[in-house]
Amino acid sequence: MLRVHFTTDDIARVRVATAPDPLWEITNSFQALAGADAPLLFGDWRRLVRPRLRPAQGLLGLLAALLPPRGYTPDFLTPDLGGSYGLGGLPGLGGSPDLGDSYDLEGAVDAVLRTPRTVLRRDLTTLAASPRRARPLPSEARALADGEPSALRRLGAALRGYHRSALAPFWPQVRAQVDADRAVRTRAVLSDGTDGLLASLGPVLRWRPPVLEADYPVQRELRLGGRGLLLQPSLFCLRRPVTLAAPDLPPVLVYPIQHSLGWARPPGRPSSSGDLAALIGRTRAAILEEVVTGRTTGELAHRLGISGAAASQHTAVLRRAGLLLSVRRGRHVLHTITPAGSALLEGTGSVGAGSVGTGSVGTGSV
Repeated sequence: MLRVHFTTDDIARVRVATAPDPLWEITNSFQALAGADAPLLFGDWRRLVRPRLRPAQGLLGLLAALLPPRGYTPDFLTPDLGGSYGLGGLPGLGGSPDLGDSYDLEGAVDAVLRTPRTVLRRDLTTLAASPRRARPLPSEARALADGEPSALRRLGAALRGYHRSALAPFWPQVRAQVDADRAVRTRAVLSDGTDGLLASLGPVLRWRPPVLEADYPVQRELRLGGRGLLLQPSLFCLRRPVTLAAPDLPPVLVYPIQHSLGWARPPGRPSSSGDLAALIGRTRAAILEEVVTGRTTGELAHRLGISGAAASQHTAVLRRAGLLLSVRRGRHVLHTITPAGSALLEGTGSVGAGSVGTGSVGTGSV
């Protein structure tokens, strides 16, 4: 059982990460890859990824030693990367930019490789003494515990190589799944504040104020003591949450999101009758999908690779058609979808006001 104890100050300092964390996804996915759990969710992904990793088995041996399928994993592999906001930064609430894309892999790996030697030795000593270990750590792990530069470089190469083969090809799908979870958390916050947010994490987590509970392989009492809590959604976290072992580290709780079956398969080609892009243009279709979770004009321009002026023009057309609303929040204009826009996306209704021109088509990637 895991029990997370909140104070009044902690309630005010709950944060939700704005994007998937590449290091947590590396850690969780590597462990998921080694097993056979949840075949409906991860079966397609495993079948696609395992052949890609065979040429790099030697390089990935170090990751296999550091990331056993069960039990303790070293905290230094998932440092605090920042880039997350309090409740005011959740999509739909405005007030903060979306830094989801700030989770770059190179910055994340560099943070791991800058781990102090004392922390490396502490974590790897704990790993070696883990009761679930079937064999001693290899010599390469011992060299890593000593902070040897060659061992650190090899760890960096293993993290980058694994991500390139196992996660990068699927990152748009990973991001889309996490974005959908963020929309759920946003609605909970808008309806019932932080209390609603924590209650929305069920049934995996159970909010019994002032304690958040979850099934866990060991007995753990996490007392936040005014430090707050970072909630990190993860595609590859399965069935139960994960938290750091060292009590002095910034509190983080990685929780499993609700998955869509077939998420790893390439998206199918839409039928002609439901092709939203053919109706209103690809850029405006992309904007309509983006504003489901609330976006500012600047965020739309950044995510779609278009100019701010072009984003303003497209949102004006969609606003006149009754598909989105635009509300000024300080220096920014926040765009949110309307029921007519949602109906159009879902293919269950038609545009209720006016006609939408196709306009120019953006060339950037989302």
